[in-house]
Parts: sequence; structure tokens; C-alpha cells
Amino acid sequence: MATRVTSKDDAAALEERKVKALEKIAASVDALAYWFEDIDKTEWSERAQWYLTEYYEKYVAKGE
Repeated sequence: MATRVTSKDDAAALEERKVKALEKIAASVDALAYWFEDIDKTEWSERAQWYLTEYYEKYVAKGE
């Protein structure tokens, strides 16, 4: 007969999964931060302006 996991064990396992997920998210955000620091900002300036303009025209200007 299989032993039943108590709710205390379930809560501890869930908390551990939450911590691991947050650690993965933090590592991804950290990697993105380093990538943003390393990109050639002068080269990306026009491209970023274009994307922001497209976003503005598509979502903000229409009031969506």
C-alpha cells in the first residue's frame, strides 16, 4: 500500500518548486540584463525607436 503524502509534505514540496522557479526566472532576468548592457546601443537606437513607434501606433494610439 502506498503511503499518502500529507498536506504538510505537499506544502513543503510546493514551496520548494516555487523557490526553484523564482531562481530560474532571476537567472533569466540577470542574463537579459547582461545582454542589454553589452549590446551596441547606437546600432540598436534606430531599431528600438522603430519598434516603439510600431507598438505605439498599434496599441496606444488606438486606445486599446
